[in-house]
Amino acid sequence: MAGSAIRGSRVGAGPMGEAERGEAAPRFRVSYWCADGHESRPSFAVEADVPEFWDCPKCGLPASRDKENPPAAPKIEPYKTHLAYVKERRNDTDGADILGEALEALKAKKR
Repeated sequence: MAGSAIRGSRVGAGPMGEAERGEAAPRFRVSYWCADGHESRPSFAVEADVPEFWDCPKCGLPASRDKENPPAAPKIEPYKTHLAYVKERRNDTDGADILGEALEALKAKKR
C-alpha cells in the first residue's frame, strides 16, 4: 500500500492557537430557563447585546432569564388545508351561490 504524506489531514489542518486566530473577545455566560426547567448558559461577548429570549437546546422551547417565570410553550396551530381556509371565509349559502354561478358558466360554455 502506497502511503501519502498528507493522508488524514485537510487544508488548513494543524494546531490553531491565539497567534493564528487572533485574540478572543472577553466573554460572559448568561443563564436561561425554559418551561421544562432546563438551564442553558450561552456565552456572549462583553460588548454584545444579550437577547431577552433564547431557544433551549434540549427541548427547543423558548427560554428566558427569569427562572421563576419562564415563557410558556408556543401554541402550535394544526396544518390547515385550502378547503379549511375557504370554509372560514364562506358560509354554506355563499358556497351554494358560488357553485351555482360556476355551474351556469360551464353550461353556457357547452352551448
